[in-house]
Amino acid sequence: MGRLSLAWKILTNSTLAGQFEAFLKAPASLPAPAAASAPPAPAAPQAAPAPAKPQRSDALSLLATLQREGRLLDFLKEPIDAYSDAQIGAAVRDIHRDCAAVLERQFALRPVVEQQEGSVVSVAGKSAGRIRTTGPKAGQPASSGTLVHPGWLATRCELPTWTGDSTSALVVAPAEVEIR
Repeated sequence: MGRLSLAWKILTNSTLAGQFEAFLKAPASLPAPAAASAPPAPAAPQAAPAPAKPQRSDALSLLATLQREGRLLDFLKEPIDAYSDAQIGAAVRDIHRDCAAVLERQFALRPVVEQQEGSVVSVAGKSAGRIRTTGPKAGQPASSGTLVHPGWLATRCELPTWTGDSTSALVVAPAEVEIR
């Protein structure tokens, strides 16, 4: 009896299906049920695994957002030597505003230390990941120092979910073609 016909008989005959199920559940040391005269059918074919979703680095998603909303890459890749400081300054205002909005929306950045630069801050008991000591006595035990930079802390991380395909996983900004 072929495998397909055996599988069909098991599917359409509830008595045979029950016997086959009992056979499969029985410990290996016990003989097969007497009523089951057919050889055991192979295990049901397993469904093919779903194709893996194309992956994209979160860093590329962030970079794509900064480009789409703030044109950051266009600015950084543009040779600016031929432009005046006034022209660059005018362009930077929009880029600064739009990229800052992206960072606020996705990360809600806040200072690690809520004090003014130049003020004296306590470093005793602070995690090395939150405070980095610099200067001639860096690395030596200290209880306080002068705040040079307040640091940045992301209070959330909400990157956009990428839904493209594997052929565009590395595309940060697609080429734009105007159709006339």
